[in-house]
Amino acid sequence: MAKDLFHEIVKTALLKEGWTITHDPYRLNLNDLKVFSSALNIDLGAEKMIAAEKEDSLTGSLTKIAIEIKTFGGPSLVYELHNLVGQYFNYQIGLDFQEPDRLLYAAMPNIAYDSLAHNDFFHAIKHKLNLRLIVYDQFSQSIISWII
Repeated sequence: MAKDLFHEIVKTALLKEGWTITHDPYRLNLNDLKVFSSALNIDLGAEKMIAAEKEDSLTGSLTKIAIEIKTFGGPSLVYELHNLVGQYFNYQIGLDFQEPDRLLYAAMPNIAYDSLAHNDFFHAIKHKLNLRLIVYDQFSQSIISWII
């Protein structure tokens, strides 16, 4: 499977924010579901220890995510969004079976997000799918925002 054009950019951005890349790609093994004879691949898996203070003590919890990276480089923004929605939906169901505590995110460039940010259809999709987004800047190789 070919990697997305901005795969390494998103990987670099996650590393800059202290994430550890644990899977490249993250394989969803669906053989037990008797639906597919092979696996689906989400672009990346990552983990980060999140520290929190509580009553003068330091506690931590491990946050695990899977990231589907999108370039939105095609001629149609609607077509790219359609592809993202299909993959996100399938991957979320696969994660629910395989590792339900791992959160799924879709990574999209800020240029694409800015084009969709004021679109009611996009917001309806985001709400209906509980679409979690990582908005990244391909030029600075950094994450601009996490949208839940």
